[in-house]
Amino acid sequence: MTLSLAEYLTGPRGSDPPRVWLESSGYARRLLLGPGGDPWAEGAAKYLQFLTQACGLLRPDVVTVNLGELFRSWLSRHPDLVSDMGAKKRATYPLRRMLEEQGPRDLLDEVCGAVANSLGGQAPLVLSMPSPHDWLRETAEITGRDFDTEDLDASEDAAMYMADFIRCVSTRPLSGLLLEEGGAPGPADRYTPVLNAARHYRWAVAGRNITAGQEALFDLAIGTGPDVQGLDVGTVLFAGGPVPPLSGGAFYYAKVPETHAPEQVLDALKRLRM
Repeated sequence: MTLSLAEYLTGPRGSDPPRVWLESSGYARRLLLGPGGDPWAEGAAKYLQFLTQACGLLRPDVVTVNLGELFRSWLSRHPDLVSDMGAKKRATYPLRRMLEEQGPRDLLDEVCGAVANSLGGQAPLVLSMPSPHDWLRETAEITGRDFDTEDLDASEDAAMYMADFIRCVSTRPLSGLLLEEGGAPGPADRYTPVLNAARHYRWAVAGRNITAGQEALFDLAIGTGPDVQGLDVGTVLFAGGPVPPLSGGAFYYAKVPETHAPEQVLDALKRLRM
């Protein structure tokens, strides 16, 4: 049975500590695989082993499969695809060509199936990916192009390509989709194609670092503003500061710094869960 992400994260907790959603992929890679380690390079079984170890170390309440990292790994091992991505001038072509590649689709499907079977419905499984706007920026940089931040139609086209892509895991028991904005949030009102596709599969849609005022477009908003359900405390937490109370938020979100020592990380998470 697929867990309801929104209910799981925002439902009544009684005297139990709040839920904690962690982004720890970079930290876990360094700790478990060493510098340059790549959990995606050897298929679904190796990725499952890596993710299981990472979850055992940090005990996150949400298990996240990071699609952005899958593609960065894939592109590093398939330079011909990078060349193909730059073959046409249209602004959205690099992202479109990347997402059309069959290999990453097959790998993601295998990984999500393996992780879901391992979880057995005990924790929500979420697919994380850059927002349409941010993925356009990233693929433009990969192919050596300038990125037009004002091209709203390009963001909508990107959302359509992403909606097509996530069909590859539409039969897997995912609980949600997380869209992550970069330093400059994009036009979330143009993300409708991918938002609608995720909701068609009965996935909750979360947005992180979205533009203030656009929180209502998502089922869950993660950030530091007053209108979020997920309070992002990573910066203050891992700097040793006091944990902010959950006034407007219902759960905590934190990105674990890649270079932090294990004892520092565990101490910080202990304070967060008190």
